[in-house]
Amino acid sequence: MRLLVTRPEADAAALAGILAGRGHEPIVAPVMSIRFLDQAAIPSRAWQALLVTSANGARALARRPEAAALKNVRVLAVGPASAQAMADAGFRWVEAAAGDVDALAALVCLELSPDGGPLLHVAGSVVAGDLQTVLAVQGFEVERAVLYEAAPAAALPSAAVQALAEGGVDGVLLYSPRTARLFLSLVRAAGLQSGLAAITAYCLSPAVAEALGDASFLTVKIAEQPEQATLLALLDR
Repeated sequence: MRLLVTRPEADAAALAGILAGRGHEPIVAPVMSIRFLDQAAIPSRAWQALLVTSANGARALARRPEAAALKNVRVLAVGPASAQAMADAGFRWVEAAAGDVDALAALVCLELSPDGGPLLHVAGSVVAGDLQTVLAVQGFEVERAVLYEAAPAAALPSAAVQALAEGGVDGVLLYSPRTARLFLSLVRAAGLQSGLAAITAYCLSPAVAEALGDASFLTVKIAEQPEQATLLALLDR
């Protein structure tokens, strides 16, 4: 299948390789670009744990000199990809939740204590869900460090526009509600919304599918678990 890959560039390149290895033809079409905020402050406290809600957050933290002093702090990551990114960066005590913010909050409540010290949430400028508020209700003190921003793309790449215009796309992979909304906005800006009726939207979670609203895709398929392996399994059905 010919598949649009909407992830930011670094993630898109890795995913495109996986798709090609499975016999698909990826068309890289990032709808956001990542900018690391290297001047953003990382508070120095006796952190009970670090909360990481994206692989980009992990990369943003890993590139900072302050990361060296945090390598032995416990890490709870939202899912396998962000957990792997933290482990690759040399963090020694990393656990993964089941792939969304609700699952991460549940893991925090199961594994940590409000009396054990504050939590540092490594995040982007736009976050999915309100992890800080959810955990505050349970008595946790959570401080957020915004270490990167994901800027919307101005337009779809020409290869994606051409493929959509010619009806040469079988599906699009969508990993977040924001990605879904941005993709639809860029498709509409290009005047190509009628082409959605011929393609399948492969969504990482129900929240991603919900963000598509009433867009007229051929079909919408949702991963049974919010993780990449489960999403890619949809391609084989």
